[in-house]
Amino acid sequence: MAKQLKGGYTTGACLAAGAKAGAMIMQGEDPGDRVDIVALDGTPLQIPIASVELLAHGVKVEIIKDAGDDPDITNGTSVFITFSFLTQEQLQPVYGQSILYKQILFEAGQGIGHATKPGLSLAVGEPAINPGPRQLVYNSIKDIIGDKACLVRVDIPAGTELATKTLNPVLGIEGGISVIGTTGVLRPMSEEAFKNSLVPQIEVAKAAGFTTQIFVPGKIGERIATSWGLPTEAMVQTSNFIGFMLEAGADHGLERILLFGHIGKLAKVAAGVFHTHNRVGDARLEVLAAYSAAKGMPAEGVQRILQAVTTEEALPVIEEYGLQSVYQVIAARASYRAERLLFNRLQVGTVLVTLQGKLLGMDEKAKEIGRDFGWQIK
Repeated sequence: MAKQLKGGYTTGACLAAGAKAGAMIMQGEDPGDRVDIVALDGTPLQIPIASVELLAHGVKVEIIKDAGDDPDITNGTSVFITFSFLTQEQLQPVYGQSILYKQILFEAGQGIGHATKPGLSLAVGEPAINPGPRQLVYNSIKDIIGDKACLVRVDIPAGTELATKTLNPVLGIEGGISVIGTTGVLRPMSEEAFKNSLVPQIEVAKAAGFTTQIFVPGKIGERIATSWGLPTEAMVQTSNFIGFMLEAGADHGLERILLFGHIGKLAKVAAGVFHTHNRVGDARLEVLAAYSAAKGMPAEGVQRILQAVTTEEALPVIEEYGLQSVYQVIAARASYRAERLLFNRLQVGTVLVTLQGKLLGMDEKAKEIGRDFGWQIK
């Protein structure tokens, strides 16, 4: 029998647990030796407290990251969270060091980086505490702090060294690591086990009557597709294993698949890259540059695309030259590559969007599938 893989929690969940423990202590409550929080996807988490240090005007809590069976680089790392109450006048963010979210001033301490390039979910100059963890912290402490203002500082002393083993330097996160996590829950990422755990989504959707399904690489595509009125019951998350899931869809007798997601993922499919993890295959910028050049973009623009860090950073270059029609070509190419992978056992349409949910382009098959689903394009 295969080993049951153990889940864990993200650095964002560590931050939320530490903030909740600190808020409870500052309000005269005893959190005990662990804190209960609810992840953004509704999963309950019980997170142990490693240590507590009382300060002159606050409290410092240590949470040790537990990634479970996921090969996470920060597993076992100490995350220190300092909590204190502030006056409204003290809620003044400092460029590169802190950011205000609702009535919480988040401060990046030792080992936490900050964004220096556009194209991420962080604005240039913001500390690398992502939107998901900010919301998770707020959800975890709002009933404790009421309308009071507070400081939540995070220190990961090992973060500066750990960041050198990640893509942070390439992405423009300087000075340390990022506090990340879409929901707060860390799922085991053993590749075979994870791939096999994705397939039942196809079976469930087909059992509900959907022989045409919507494949989304992750939460971005799912969120945007849902906002367009596409049925969530027909949606299947592929993670980075788009090729594997396409083949699984064909094996399960699907008739059509709508690939719906961020251009950074699906541009890789247009290049014939079906395992889209950046450490396995990446051709995003090359695809944008090649098809833009084929549309007539001069060499100066092509070079700017190739020098970009993310696809989001390259998109304004394409707009500047008025070559937005290139997205329809890339979408059609992604569909062609997918159908060729499957030896035309089913039909594929592709929709490309931005992080913010803006429609970039789609091919004719995607339009047909979308109309059949009755989508409401925004």
